[in-house]
Amino acid sequence: MANLQSIATNPSVVPTTHTSIPTGHSMGLHPLVPAGTSMPISAAPTMGSGSASMGAAINPSMAASAAVHPTAATNATPHQKMQLIKSERHLFSSSDDSMVMRQIIATHSPDGRDIDTRPLLHVIEEVLHRATPSVVVETPPQMEVVEDRMQRNGIIGMLEALAYPIHRISCEISCKCTGRGDAHATTVALFNQLSSYTWDAKVVLALAAFAVSYGEFWLTAQLYTVNPLAKSVAMLKQIPDIIEHTDVLKLRFDALNNLIKSMLDVTKCIIEFKELPTEYISPDTSPMSTALTHIPTAVYWTIRSVVACASQIIGLIGLGHEYLSSTTEAWELSSLAHKVNNIHGHLTKQLSLCHRDIDEKKHIEAYQTLVRLFDTIHVDNMKILKALINNKEDLPLVDGLTKKRVSVDVLRRKIVILFISDLDISREELFILTQIYNDHLSTGKLERHYEMVWLPVLDKSAPWANSKQEAFDNLVSEMPWYSLYHPTILDTAVIKYIKDVWRFDKKLMLVVLDQQGRVVCPNAQHMMWIWGSLAYPFSSAREEALWREETWGLELLVDGIDTLILTWIKENRFICLFGGEDIDWIRRFTSAMRHVVQETRIPLQMVYVGKSNPKERVRRAMAAIAEENLSGYWPDPVMMWFFWVRLESMLHSKMQAGRNIDNDPIMQEVMQMMSFDGSEEGWAVVSRGSAEIVKTNGRKIVDCLGKFEEWKEGVEKDGFVSALTAALVPYETHEHCTRLILPGDTGRIQDNVICAECRKPMEKYILYRCCND
Repeated sequence: MANLQSIATNPSVVPTTHTSIPTGHSMGLHPLVPAGTSMPISAAPTMGSGSASMGAAINPSMAASAAVHPTAATNATPHQKMQLIKSERHLFSSSDDSMVMRQIIATHSPDGRDIDTRPLLHVIEEVLHRATPSVVVETPPQMEVVEDRMQRNGIIGMLEALAYPIHRISCEISCKCTGRGDAHATTVALFNQLSSYTWDAKVVLALAAFAVSYGEFWLTAQLYTVNPLAKSVAMLKQIPDIIEHTDVLKLRFDALNNLIKSMLDVTKCIIEFKELPTEYISPDTSPMSTALTHIPTAVYWTIRSVVACASQIIGLIGLGHEYLSSTTEAWELSSLAHKVNNIHGHLTKQLSLCHRDIDEKKHIEAYQTLVRLFDTIHVDNMKILKALINNKEDLPLVDGLTKKRVSVDVLRRKIVILFISDLDISREELFILTQIYNDHLSTGKLERHYEMVWLPVLDKSAPWANSKQEAFDNLVSEMPWYSLYHPTILDTAVIKYIKDVWRFDKKLMLVVLDQQGRVVCPNAQHMMWIWGSLAYPFSSAREEALWREETWGLELLVDGIDTLILTWIKENRFICLFGGEDIDWIRRFTSAMRHVVQETRIPLQMVYVGKSNPKERVRRAMAAIAEENLSGYWPDPVMMWFFWVRLESMLHSKMQAGRNIDNDPIMQEVMQMMSFDGSEEGWAVVSRGSAEIVKTNGRKIVDCLGKFEEWKEGVEKDGFVSALTAALVPYETHEHCTRLILPGDTGRIQDNVICAECRKPMEKYILYRCCND
């Protein structure tokens, strides 16, 4: 990748300050060095043996203190310890920092070689993980079968080419840390050796060199009690003395482990920048350009930390108990770890911004791909379905019957209904849809000629809680059709397409794709609610054909809900459907209707169908009707719910087809029925068979029935329905207030709605209504 190789070697590109960084984390080129008291690099004390030299390179006052009082740090008060730690934050001033980085960048001269550093980092991590300073083997361990990870990762050839450079760097580190040189000079020497490599390769090779010596040291320490060769080598290096004082060295080992972890975190972050796809992010655009500016500093301080860690290990060899008991070195390592951690934090932030930009571009690309796919004619539906469902997953679906994961291929060349919703699906909707989906079983058909797939559309920015997982699992367990095995696999671009193009807004949608993946109906929910499986193949053309065959009547109102009413229609009986929630009106109406029936001796069947929101007041009305034997009623609230949902679906279906109340008689009737439901009054529909029908609101029909004596002669002459229709005419008035409550699918609600009573435009208001009574 050219990103990390493209850093300019011209010192003028290196900024000296970044005022946007808070005090204490001031970033020149180096993101973590705060501005402090100026201490030129050249003036730093030289590094002697042991880790005290690292302290000298970092803070001369601390080094001097440690030199005069070897045990002073051990006896320091908590306040003094904190001051020592805080002093580590001020390593160099911004001007010195800039000078250091110009010196480092001047060594950078990559020769174009591209090394895949991630597999090598895996090996390094394995070495550092197994070489755990806090664990020393004292009994023969159970031999572990170690997988040949290097062979698996296919990096043998690369390691052969890099073995000598790694050895050479390891020798350089050992030599410099053993002699009297300062940490910065040692770090610069390593950069000179690594000049021909990219930034990520520099830091990984330095870590590899450290891992070799570090691993050898702890391998000897771990095997010294169980292997004669290891014991001899350990004696020469005086490792037993170190092991003997493991408890004293614990603080230093912990600090060493923390610094090593920080070094690995920064290295991984640098490699991730290299692996970013260049087709989606350019090195010269923010935030990538900002990150590339900071990476040399991150590499410098990581390699500088390698030198510090190596100095600690070398410094342990042959040292006395007094030095071993010193805690100054642990504080120095902790200070360095704090710096490297802050560098990691800055890089991680930039990496997150880069990923955000990349994801945005990928989503735009995926969205545009979807648009192009739906504008193209295909041989089958596979390209469309894989783009919608998830082309990265081999088995993205769950079979509703077996509950096993399956591939998208099960939908090949089939009509597919995309069931789109969130997790808030009502039991009624699920029940009715299941009935329609399994309708072929009741008719004796062996197979269904279409399939359905649930695509749960959720807000990806919201956390995925256990409650959501439980709700999702419960829904999937009840669905006989296919569903995604998890909502998170639905791509963001697909969600955007569903919302922008198909206008999904939480309410259930059923988008129908034909065998070639073309959208043949933007929402088949309404036709399925009205006609059920009779609407197959659920295309808009089929919907229009079904409407051409329909006429307004009781059969259209109750079709598929109550088979007994359909039988009464065929027997040409008189039928009265009524609704509302005012129990006093229900008592007056049923009493008046029974009186008329007794007078006319007509076979009238009365059925209470409640309201579109069958809550507590409707349940109380049903209980009163049952207790007082006022009329028949639907005992299942789902039947009431479905009665009104079908009316809403008729309205939506007509609007979806571009119809309006002026040119569609059925739409006029549906609007009037829905206005009845929006009123606080009751209402009634009286019909004989499927031909004669009359409807009106509760006040008018009660008044009209109360004056039955004035129009009962018309019953014998014209029939009951015709006589009632004529008798209601004098009760029509221009003074009325019709309230029409439409469902919240505002995307398809017309701006101008005509009153079903007077055919004048209705005023538009906004109504917020809670479902609870």
